Amino acid sequence: MLGLMQDRPLLISSLIEHAAQYHPRREIVARTVEGGTHRTNYAEVERRARRVANALASLAVAFSDRVGTLAWNTHRHLELYFGVSGTGAILHTVNPRLFPEQIEYIINHAEDKVLFFDITFAALVQQLAPKLKSVRHFVAMTDRAHMPAIDLPNLLCYEDLIAAQSEDYAWPEFDERSASSLCYTSGTTGNPKGVLYSHRSTVLHSLMECAPDTFGVNSAMCLLLAVPMFHANAWGMPYATAMVGAKLVMPGPHLDGQSLYELMRDEGVTFSQAVPTVWLMLFQYLDQHPEIDIKDVGVKTIGVGGAATPRSMIERLERDFGAEYVQGWGMTETSPIGVIGRLLPKHAALSGEEQTSVKLKAGRAVWGVGLKIVGEDGKALPHDGVAYGHLHVRGPWIAGSYFKGEGGPVLDEDGWFPTGDIATIDPDGYVQLVDRAKDVIKSGGEWISSIDLENTAVGHPAVQEAAIIAAHHPKWQERPLLLAVKRPGQNITREELLSYLSQRVAKWWVPDDVVFVEQLPHTATGKLLKSKLREQFRDYRLPTA
Repeated sequence: MLGLMQDRPLLISSLIEHAAQYHPRREIVARTVEGGTHRTNYAEVERRARRVANALASLAVAFSDRVGTLAWNTHRHLELYFGVSGTGAILHTVNPRLFPEQIEYIINHAEDKVLFFDITFAALVQQLAPKLKSVRHFVAMTDRAHMPAIDLPNLLCYEDLIAAQSEDYAWPEFDERSASSLCYTSGTTGNPKGVLYSHRSTVLHSLMECAPDTFGVNSAMCLLLAVPMFHANAWGMPYATAMVGAKLVMPGPHLDGQSLYELMRDEGVTFSQAVPTVWLMLFQYLDQHPEIDIKDVGVKTIGVGGAATPRSMIERLERDFGAEYVQGWGMTETSPIGVIGRLLPKHAALSGEEQTSVKLKAGRAVWGVGLKIVGEDGKALPHDGVAYGHLHVRGPWIAGSYFKGEGGPVLDEDGWFPTGDIATIDPDGYVQLVDRAKDVIKSGGEWISSIDLENTAVGHPAVQEAAIIAAHHPKWQERPLLLAVKRPGQNITREELLSYLSQRVAKWWVPDDVVFVEQLPHTATGKLLKSKLREQFRDYRLPTA
C-alpha cells in the first residue's frame, strides 16, 4: 500500500521560486568583475533567471544539454545556477584555475553547447575557442560597455542577450532524478572526471545544510560565499540560501584579505565558509592592521573545509572572531557534505583545549550519509577510534559513477563509494582523517599521518605552511620529509623545528629531515599538490638513510 500524499518533484527551480515569493526583497550583494558592487534580491534574480531560460531556448539549448560557465561568484553566475538547471539543461561549472589543457578537455568531454564566461577569462576563452568542438555560442557575462575586444565566433553579450528575452516563462516539471549540474574533479593524476548531480540529490543536500546540526542556514543569516561557485557548486550554498531566503554576499574575483574583511564589515556577515588558504590571506591582512578588532564585525559562525585545519587556525578563528568554528569534510563526489564537526551536548563540560581536540576531527555523518572503514582485505573495521582503514560512503547525494562511465565501476560490491581517504571512526561517530591513501607514509609496517604532522608543524609561529611527503629509506621503506615555508620576517632552523615536533608527536613520527622552500604547489582547489612534490624530491637522500 502506498501513502496518499501528493507527489511533487524535488526541482532546483522550486528553490528560487520559493525565495522570490516569500523572501523577494532579501538582498544579494556581489562585487563585480567590472568593478564596484551590485545589489539585487531574490525576486530580481528569479525574474532574470527566467530571461536566461528563454535565452537558452533562443540558442537551441535542449533538455539535458550542457551549458558551461567560466565565472566567479557574482549575481550573473547565480542567475545561471537557476536559469540553466531550471529548464532541464545541465549547468557545467568549469574551474578556471585548471591548466588550459584540462579546461579544453573537460569542456569537450562535457560537450558544452554554450559557454558563459566572465571577462577576466576572455583571453583564455579566445585561446581555447578553436579547440572547443561542441561550443556553438560564447557569452561574455557583462554589459555592452565592458565587452572584451576579442575575436570569437558567435560572441554574445550577456546583458544584451537576456534584455531581449521575456520574463514570461513557466518552470517545467520533470523527473527529479534528471541531471542538474556537472562538476569535474581536480584530480592530481589523469584527466578530471565528471560528477553529475541530480535535482533530487541537490534539493536533499540543501535541506541538510539548513539543519541546525549541520550549518543551520536560515533566513536571519548573512552568508559570505567565499567558496568558489566552480567548487562542488560552492558547497551547495547558493541552493540552501535560496531555500530559506538568507542574505547572500558574493566577492566576485576579490578573495584577498582586505576585500573579504570589508565585505564582512559592510554587509553584516554572520556566517562565512572558505578553505584554509583563504583564511590565511585574511589573517595576513589583519596582521598588517592591528588596529582592526575583527570581533566588531559580528561573524557568528565560520565554516572551513577542503583541507585539514590545524589547531592554531581553529584557535585563532574562535579567539579573534569570537565565532563558532565548524569543520566539514566532503568531496566533489559527495555534493560535497559528508560529515560535519559540531560538538555533542556531552562536550559542553570539556575545557576549551579539549573541545578543540574534538573539532580537529573531520566530524560526524549527517543524515543521509552512511560511513564505514574497511581494511586491506575489504572487511569492515570497528568504529572504536583506533582501527584505521579505507573510508567508504553512500547516500542519496553520493556519486554512483562518473559521467560517461569514466574510470569504470567505482562502487564496491555492496554499493559504497571508496573515498580514497584513510580514517578512523570513534564510538560517537566522529571521523578522523589519517591521510589520503596515496599520501600516507608506510614506515616499518606502520602508517604515519602526513595530515597530523603538517598540522603540528604549522602550529609553530615561524611556519606559514608545511607539507609532508614520503622519502625512500633502505631500512624503514619510507620516512617523512618535511617541506616548510617560513612566515615573512620569521626565522627557524631545521633543528629547532624538529625539536618542536619531537615534543608533540610520537618519536618515530618525527621527520628525518626538513627542507625550507619559498612556496608549495597547490591544486586548482587549493590543496597541496603532493604528486609534484614527490616528483621534485624523488631522488632526495635522507641524512638517516
